Amino acid sequence: MRTLTTAVTLALAGSALAYDPDNGDWSKDDPAHLRFMTWNVEDGICSTATKTDAFNGWNALARIVAAVKPDVLVLQETADNSANGDVSGGSIDSVATMETVIELFIHGGNDPFRGGTVGSYVQMWDPGVDFPYVAVSPTDDGFNRNIVLSRYPFADINGSGQAITNNWFAIADAYSPGGGSGIRGFQFCEIDLPDEVYEGDLVAGNAHLKAGGDSSDLADRLETAQNVAYYIDYHYNGAGTGVSDPNNRIFSAQPSSVLDASDAIIWGGDWNEDESSNGRKGPAEWMTRAEMTGGTDGTDSDRSDSVYDSAAEHFTGNQDTRGSSKLDYIAWQDSVATPVHQVIVKTNTIQNNAYPPELASFTVPSLLAGIAADHFAVWVDFELPLAETAVCPGDFNASETVDSTDLAVLLAAWGNPHPTADLDGSGSVDSADLAILLAAWGPCPE
Repeated sequence: MRTLTTAVTLALAGSALAYDPDNGDWSKDDPAHLRFMTWNVEDGICSTATKTDAFNGWNALARIVAAVKPDVLVLQETADNSANGDVSGGSIDSVATMETVIELFIHGGNDPFRGGTVGSYVQMWDPGVDFPYVAVSPTDDGFNRNIVLSRYPFADINGSGQAITNNWFAIADAYSPGGGSGIRGFQFCEIDLPDEVYEGDLVAGNAHLKAGGDSSDLADRLETAQNVAYYIDYHYNGAGTGVSDPNNRIFSAQPSSVLDASDAIIWGGDWNEDESSNGRKGPAEWMTRAEMTGGTDGTDSDRSDSVYDSAAEHFTGNQDTRGSSKLDYIAWQDSVATPVHQVIVKTNTIQNNAYPPELASFTVPSLLAGIAADHFAVWVDFELPLAETAVCPGDFNASETVDSTDLAVLLAAWGNPHPTADLDGSGSVDSADLAILLAAWGPCPE
């Protein structure tokens, strides 16, 4: 175990970190904020990818994920070997193969697909970034798969008997035309957030809507968005009735309850349509507002409108995520989740060499985002409702004061899992937990 002096020094150094991209710091302002990130990785994560620390997409993706450190990461266009620039030909990776590929992407190891040892992986650039929970979608379009990666465990939070939904079918009702959730499915993963920190839990959504500008493509995206809006409102929220699927139109695992008011739904992905220039009510608007803008049919838990992001690159304010369009979005129920920072990752616009260390060691760090994929990653930091105990995190003995007795509990658990001392739910007691405790030092707020 580290000495108290060392531990306190580490915690104080960690607690001083905050989002400051002008100085190369992409940290969260508060450890309790939840960082949600979406990225279309353009076939860079698949079995045949070159996995070296060199000028390739895999390396760039791993470095950027390590630099951003999301709590929940949703990916699109994984598993496609035929479009992978490193190897031509091949086929879509199976779910089992992609689970192995993701393990290599995060933790490294011997590459069973191309041989040798993986030379670049997320924990190579930051050992503290981990995603123990991975959901690879079994639904595909013959080329691509969606994946949700989470720092926190998947768990059934609404009594449906399952934590992960990859597809469903609905009969037409209200504004929903009925049908399924699109060409590549629409993942929803229920996530058990640590009770010591958060009042509620999270449903994370992920989708890659139909590409293209033909009338059939436009119709497909809109139909999917309308069905998704209906699914969120009726399946998870009960359409204001307190009962899931009140009209009995959804063929999916039936919940025993709607989500609690403190449970958030945050969803993202490549939705393939720019709401600022499409000249219609497109997918992002439909999924957040449903049929009416305003009113009481929205997809928020209180049936008001949800919100989609206004993320921008920090140095230029540019909001395009692919070429000259914004195609990648994150949406959320704003009665539950409050955005803090909304960011698009573009490394070629970073000024004054303000690169995080995970990027700075690359030969030409300004090129990393362009090497990684043809889309730019988008992330949003959220404030979520905190548990009552989180008002005074670290008061382990309920003395209404955080003091040396509580510090002794934390240090005794250092480096190990602990049901209460692991304040950020990371799976291990470390400097981040100590920073939370020290920030709450003294009498608890009344």
